[in-house]
Amino acid sequence: MGLETSFTRHAGIDVPIICGAMYPCSNPELVAAASEAGAIGIVQPISFTYVYGHDFREALRLIRRMTHKPIGMNALIEQSSKTYRNRMSAWIDIALEEGVSFFITSLGKPGWVVERVHAAGGVVYHDVTEHKWAAKGIDEGVDGLIAVNDRAGGHAGPKGAAPLFDELAGFGVPLICAGGIGDERDFAAALKLGYAGVQMGTRFIATRECRASQAYKDAIVRVGENDIVLSERLTGVPVSVIRTPYIDRVGLKAGPVARWMLRGSRTKHFMRTLYALRSLWQLKHASLDRTGIKDYWQAGKSVAGIHAIEPAGDIVRRFADAALGSDLAASG
Repeated sequence: MGLETSFTRHAGIDVPIICGAMYPCSNPELVAAASEAGAIGIVQPISFTYVYGHDFREALRLIRRMTHKPIGMNALIEQSSKTYRNRMSAWIDIALEEGVSFFITSLGKPGWVVERVHAAGGVVYHDVTEHKWAAKGIDEGVDGLIAVNDRAGGHAGPKGAAPLFDELAGFGVPLICAGGIGDERDFAAALKLGYAGVQMGTRFIATRECRASQAYKDAIVRVGENDIVLSERLTGVPVSVIRTPYIDRVGLKAGPVARWMLRGSRTKHFMRTLYALRSLWQLKHASLDRTGIKDYWQAGKSVAGIHAIEPAGDIVRRFADAALGSDLAASG
């Protein structure tokens, strides 16, 4: 059986690892390298189009020239403008037309995505941080859950990997451990807990194929988990970032006006949109800035296990070999 799990069967892959969608760090070469090694790389359409300037369909075809193995797509579906909803809908249609059958939804009600993907024979997993969001996703028909824990990069959850697994296991769908997976031992430990796979983001930034700046990659290798802090300055809600001189200058808390607007039922969506537009620009320029001056870098506590910049495929293969060698081949 090897590393076969309910997740690998859903995704049609050999190794239960997701190379998570990361804005702005997901680029076609990284997605292709992770998939070619037996994991599954996840396409982030805003990164592909806004950051790297690809036509979305042509970017998917570029990946297909590098690998014929399965890839997935991330759909951010938070309530937003009609224009954004239409654009995301079009991206999903293009992905389905180009043969993508594995989707991960985030930040909204996934029912409309589930309906469209299921009609095409695909599967949908949904990002969650606790039971109530998982229940809503299951009610909307998702096939699996990405369990985002308190060691994740980006918008981390409030709970550890073990208690979060216990909280979600009763739903009876595949669970993916997202957060804190930096080395082979972390991967094997997640499988031993009962997770059907893991999702890694920070680990895949520190790879040769990722087009993030060398300064960003070097920082991931250099820092420890105590250097990861939560900042409200990026999106208005806590985001895991590396503590840097820039972070120290701007502080970690959103201003009083922003906090007030984020709490208001009529103003929160406007404020989130404003933050989103600003963060798209900030993260794009900071993550790709080769000078290292704009040191605003997202990362999770998995940095504790990351000690080198490596090819993405080597990471996938090493993790798989280690898990198999430790007699922790999964059956979830």
